[in-house]
Amino acid sequence: MPTPALRCQDLVKTFAGTTAVAGLNLSVPAGAIFGLLGPNGSGKTSTIRTSLGLYVPDGGHVELLGSRDPLAVRHRVGYLPEERGLYAKMKVAEQLTFLAAIRGLDQAEAARRAHAWLDRVGLAANAKSDTGDLSKGMQQKVQFAAAVIHEPDLIVLDEPFTGLDPINTRLLKDLILEQRERGATVVLSTHLMEQVEALCESICLIHRGLPVLDGVVADIRAGYGRNTVLVEYEGNGAGPLTDLPGVRRGEDTGQEARLEVDAGADAQAVIRAVVDRVTIRSVRLEHPSLEDIYLERVGASPRPAGEDAS
Repeated sequence: MPTPALRCQDLVKTFAGTTAVAGLNLSVPAGAIFGLLGPNGSGKTSTIRTSLGLYVPDGGHVELLGSRDPLAVRHRVGYLPEERGLYAKMKVAEQLTFLAAIRGLDQAEAARRAHAWLDRVGLAANAKSDTGDLSKGMQQKVQFAAAVIHEPDLIVLDEPFTGLDPINTRLLKDLILEQRERGATVVLSTHLMEQVEALCESICLIHRGLPVLDGVVADIRAGYGRNTVLVEYEGNGAGPLTDLPGVRRGEDTGQEARLEVDAGADAQAVIRAVVDRVTIRSVRLEHPSLEDIYLERVGASPRPAGEDAS
């Protein structure tokens, strides 16, 4: 079996008495896109920073690209932090060239890749602009370029879609898939679970610093059965479809409905009830989303008072 790109064993990290990571076991397969998921405050960022050697663990250990010393392999890692990590007064192309050079590229190759990446992300015309003058979305694309410009073996992206419009979100997804095709391992940390379902082969859902669900995405969803009815319809004078017997919860816009079937209820009976009430344009039965599964496992409960770990 190939060595995982990242392995955490009983990892613990605390801050001033608050436990951010509580004995986490995690294994990221090499060459895959792996989702580290959870709401804000679940411990994702603390896990990432401890794994990359930016924080010292308070318990357990990390193996990063086969090394117990994350700093020894830092040139093989690309990291896009959740917060902006750019120099606001530095020209965009100069900044990318500098960041590529400190990761081991010679000056000429660093400059060549900087301009090539600015072209890839649609910022060639901004090469001589101050980075701080760019919009948030533009800065996010510069940060992504900085994370991958040296062609690292492991790329860690913490909330990478922040500030991006739908067009640039699609661009970034395509670029992430290209990195996987190149052979890199990608760790995608986000609270936006719908962004992950189309990208990640495997995931780990964490809550309060501990995993609550991990494995192959398709296997996880299949394990919960087909319990979600998706309906497109016309006309409903008899009230929302979410009130139908056997529906646990759902959303109904008046033209589309997403109905989660109660455990033990007959999904086919729910579909028949829908057909009796409205004129159907389409109806299908699907596995629950990762978000539905997560809510079922941990609910929407906030952290206890005093807890705000990342």
